[in-house]
Amino acid sequence: MSDIGDWFRSIPAITRYWFAATVAVPLVGKLGLISPAYFFLWPEAFLYRFQVWRPITATFYFPVGPGTGFLYLVNLYFLYQYSTRLETGAFDGRPADYLFMLLFNWICIVITGLAMDMQLLMIPLIMSVLYVWAQLNRDMIVSFWFGTRFKACYLPWVILGFNYIIGGSYPMDLGGRNFLSTPQFLYRWLPSRRGGVSGFGVPPASMRRAADQNGGGGGRHNWGQGFRLGDQ
Repeated sequence: MSDIGDWFRSIPAITRYWFAATVAVPLVGKLGLISPAYFFLWPEAFLYRFQVWRPITATFYFPVGPGTGFLYLVNLYFLYQYSTRLETGAFDGRPADYLFMLLFNWICIVITGLAMDMQLLMIPLIMSVLYVWAQLNRDMIVSFWFGTRFKACYLPWVILGFNYIIGGSYPMDLGGRNFLSTPQFLYRWLPSRRGGVSGFGVPPASMRRAADQNGGGGGRHNWGQGFRLGDQ
């Protein structure tokens, strides 16, 4: 048990709490401590009965059963892998920026869910994080099941198809203006460990430095030979 505890504590803070909630809420529903009917995002219940918790519970709940357990575990793995990579990579030392990105994605997903009657939001939020990671590493070669290899920019679409098969968009451009900036109260709550503020549409400082070293962004960064999903 100490090994599990050490592993859990080693997960970056925001990913750790997200991961824990995505395990705890389905477990509560599975054990019958609270009826799963209270966890779904039902527009009528949210808008007219003022059950304001539903967008939150729908983000963490997934109906785990014999037919859905594998899909749940696969997406839990994606949450752990790609949220950890973003939090310790592009957003390293900037937890406020990462939390703001998640909140922005979540609000967009909730609005879309209400409009399109999407009752569960766990997978869409995970996919939004995976999409951001794939765009930041779009030229990296990744390996998927059965030895298939392709650029990371195609990974979200492959996994969307994978989820569709076994279980029955959030555009981001790394150039242009900074249309969104992280609110200052998040910086007071989650202070950055190093200077610099990044908003949507602006590449992280590490990528800007790499571009400057390559002659002002004219060259392309060498991301290496690729990796297999699941490798650290």
